[in-house]
Amino acid sequence: MKSRDVVINNASGLHARPATFFIQKANCYKCTIWVEKDDRKVNAKSLLGVLSLGIAKGMTVTLLADGQDEDAALDGLAALINSGFAE
Repeated sequence: MKSRDVVINNASGLHARPATFFIQKANCYKCTIWVEKDDRKVNAKSLLGVLSLGIAKGMTVTLLADGQDEDAALDGLAALINSGFAE
């Protein structure tokens, strides 16, 4: 299992449209992926789970991946977050 901390920099955080893009990207990978904020950890492939974290601009979250394509998953999701979701 590998992990990576990322800072959410887009204006709306991981809400509605950006969260949908995040979930779609996460579902491209075969490994298990989690998003962790504070003491809560949710499935990164679940829209309701990600939305339930209430991730806003400036917050740091930890991405955790476990499986055959874990490195690619962390790289791809971090790149998407760092792109600001094209906002």
